[in-house]
Amino acid sequence: MSDETAIPVVQMRRPRWGDPARTAELPGAAAALAGDRQADAGVDPATITLARPVIDVDVREKISELVGPDNVSDADVARVQHTRGYSTPDILRLRAGDADDAPDLVVYPGDHDEVVAILRLSSERRIAVVPFTGGTSVVGGLTPDRAGVAGVISLDLRRLDRVVEIDEISRMATLEAGLRGPAAEALLREKGWTIGHFPQSYEGAGIGGYAATRSAGQSSAGYGRFDEMVEGLVLATPRGTIELGTAPRSAAGPDLRQLVLGSEGVFGVITSVQLRIRPVPTTRVFDAWRFASFADGATALRRLAQDGPLPTVLRLSDEVETALNLADPAGAGSEASGPSDTGSGSEGEAGDGGSAGCLVVAGYEGGADEVARRRDAASALLTDVGGSALGDGPGEAWRTGRFAGPYLRDPLLDAGVLVETLETVAFWSRLHEVRTAVTAALTDSLTASGTPPLVMCHISHVYESGASLYFTVVAPFGDDPLEQWAAAKTAANTAIRASGASITHHHAVGRDHRDAYHDEIGPLALDALRAVKASLDPAGVCNPGILI
Repeated sequence: MSDETAIPVVQMRRPRWGDPARTAELPGAAAALAGDRQADAGVDPATITLARPVIDVDVREKISELVGPDNVSDADVARVQHTRGYSTPDILRLRAGDADDAPDLVVYPGDHDEVVAILRLSSERRIAVVPFTGGTSVVGGLTPDRAGVAGVISLDLRRLDRVVEIDEISRMATLEAGLRGPAAEALLREKGWTIGHFPQSYEGAGIGGYAATRSAGQSSAGYGRFDEMVEGLVLATPRGTIELGTAPRSAAGPDLRQLVLGSEGVFGVITSVQLRIRPVPTTRVFDAWRFASFADGATALRRLAQDGPLPTVLRLSDEVETALNLADPAGAGSEASGPSDTGSGSEGEAGDGGSAGCLVVAGYEGGADEVARRRDAASALLTDVGGSALGDGPGEAWRTGRFAGPYLRDPLLDAGVLVETLETVAFWSRLHEVRTAVTAALTDSLTASGTPPLVMCHISHVYESGASLYFTVVAPFGDDPLEQWAAAKTAANTAIRASGASITHHHAVGRDHRDAYHDEIGPLALDALRAVKASLDPAGVCNPGILI
């Protein structure tokens, strides 16, 4: 059984995605959008010279005493590589040589106690601290507000990289927050276990980031979102340590784990998590189905989500994404902040402008008998509601090609093509209204700027009561790509909130969604969150300006 998740950890190298030795050719649909346009390939980040760090020398000396002098850096290259995240605006700024948001110091603590000590010192000296694992945020979650602080530390947790314990009886593992996704999976699989969490940022993201952003991987239908896997966690704050998760499903007051999960470092730093684990599957099959329309496909997904059996992976592409996905699965269906759904659209029926209908991918993992049972029952339902079986070829191609998608963004930007994504989640009864409104908002905004876009959508995660919608937008550069996307993103956010959907499903809030998030939860709930921050972080140094 081939395993597309058995890939090495990649040390991300801004401003380009992933392994710098890995390249991707520009697919035909994107090349057609680019035409003869060609953008500046960008500044080599190694040549960027930064202003001197503003943190006092004595503070640096104290931090060096805490973690060791080799684990503190103010070198330009280290600071640049901890600047912002991986949204397209983040990358465009860095390609233009703009690293003004670079931290003053990069600090590599070795354990939980060192994290607490750094937070206490930072609180005393009013220095902002930004937790950093893989650095793949796409919503401005690594760009703190500098107002009122005496500098910024990027707290890189890569040295917190242990599997602390595997409790095989309870089927749980305790992992340190700096452990990267592929490394965690490899260590657990040596013992026959898997987390089952494979977001498209998998090769670059880390355990702490998964928890801090409520990450959702491709297999969420079967394994759950990451926050659903967390049985316990440890949080370092400027005032000390919080340990949560004494036992499963406790009724001892509100579940404070849920207050920390998704908090994006504003209450403190998650240093370890206790996760539910599963046996490594022995069988994996990915089927593909065609439905006449997105509405028909959504009905089929809703039936599976509500009545079962639920596949491990379940997703639906709209007509445009389907055409591109069937033509070039490695270039379509991406869920990263970078390129997706930009295949050639030139191979027979798949390139017929949408005549291929809508593609459903249903993946099953587990033991052979269990997979056969669930697959047969789900196939019967999909057939009953109008689906046409395409076999396992397109599904397997999507499975094995999905991690190649983010590598397409760089050649797209090189060719003068803007590509970005956004996502939301809504109840089934509102899903079509949300999709229509967001698609129109993106199309109208970018068309008004003189760059008519290609807008695609897929359902990537399903629940009994609703589903996520994931949009990919591709358009030629306007005169100012940053302003071009800012206007489109604002229009999309407005449409999402006006339609009653949530501003995010798994990309988190960061800075980019902050205002819309405040509108979503209302002023009283926002006051409650601010009160928690004031209690745990009275000096306001934990990732200030993010989330709240």
